[in-house]
Amino acid sequence: MSGQEKKNPEVIVIGAGIIGITSAIELQAKGARVTVLDKSGVAAGASQGNAGAFAFSDASPVASPGIIRKAPKWFLDPLGPLSVPLPYGIQILPWMLRFLRASRPEQVKTGIEALTTLMTVSRERLVPFMEQTGTHNMLRQHGNLQLYEHRKSFEENLPVWHAREARGSKFTPLTDSDQIAEYQPGIDRRFVAAIATNDWYGISDPKDYTVQLGEFFKSKAGEIVIAEAVALKHGAESVSVVLKDGKELSADHIVVSSGAWSHHLASTIGDHIPLETERGYNTTLPVGAFDLKRQLSFEEHGFVVTPLSSGIRVGGAVELGGLKLPPNYRRADALLQKAKNFLPELNTEGGRQWMGFRPSLPDSIPVIGHASRSRHITYAFGHGHLGLTQSAGTAKLVSDLVMGIENGVDLSPYSPSRF
Repeated sequence: MSGQEKKNPEVIVIGAGIIGITSAIELQAKGARVTVLDKSGVAAGASQGNAGAFAFSDASPVASPGIIRKAPKWFLDPLGPLSVPLPYGIQILPWMLRFLRASRPEQVKTGIEALTTLMTVSRERLVPFMEQTGTHNMLRQHGNLQLYEHRKSFEENLPVWHAREARGSKFTPLTDSDQIAEYQPGIDRRFVAAIATNDWYGISDPKDYTVQLGEFFKSKAGEIVIAEAVALKHGAESVSVVLKDGKELSADHIVVSSGAWSHHLASTIGDHIPLETERGYNTTLPVGAFDLKRQLSFEEHGFVVTPLSSGIRVGGAVELGGLKLPPNYRRADALLQKAKNFLPELNTEGGRQWMGFRPSLPDSIPVIGHASRSRHITYAFGHGHLGLTQSAGTAKLVSDLVMGIENGVDLSPYSPSRF
């Protein structure tokens, strides 16, 4: 009997970030005996420092004709919304070419459909999952305000919002500074238009949420092992993971959800997936730094300002710089200065800076599916800056896949073999 057919299979989940922990809990609930491996522990990576938003309406790939038009200008600004440090740009040229191809209209349409499906599953599963895990009190339904300095940019984005509306995302267009002030006082009047949506939820604090999920997982007899996975092996009826210390752990099934490091593991069994690392920067200011009513997205500048229980988080932008280059905290400084310009009453003193690695695929669609050489290994990575948003839906799809449960969702758009 194969591991996928067993009623109570042994499953190893590699990665204790939000995707890994959420998937482990869903697998437990379906009867699997689950061990989570992570080299540093729960929420040690991008899951601790993200913007803390469930951005369910954000179902558009990063690669798009609009981004391609803006990219040359952004690339000239080393502290702008999108940067690639030299000479790293030469190293990731193949990834950039894939990104360019993914920006074609027909590819963008496919991406929107795939992301919308995953967002829908994630939104439907989130509240039941939080109730199941005792974390519902951490959910914040404050919504989002997407701000525009230039009316042309606002009008160019309206068709995208109307397309989202046709798929169930509601929004309210705001067309002057007075309307914006009703939703959030204290925004500089240079912002002449905005999109208000309640389809963006928030979490009180993303690290606290992931850690609490880890505690829930352990309370249900789950085990979290601190160890670094360096390779995968596959056999006829079982699979195994090789650890850095040379030990080998076997199971009926392995789920790879180790974020920006996942493609290295996939390559050890012959799957070469074009994962790149978006290095995200932020500064978390003390509680009370600004009377923030909802998350603010500064669309033309590539960053957000988010209310958390731990303070006001200012962060975003994209730096394609890999896993080894040292952090460039001037990017965090630049975002904070912009936030101060846009929110004059913001107190920027006493902040904590952070940089994390987001796992990014050129088409913005995560990989959810079996390894090419073994149905006992399942991939769940590449969520970019939407890991928290897509966590509940990904976990449901992954757990159903591992346990052989039909759910009616076509997983072909997320296939690891699409590259």
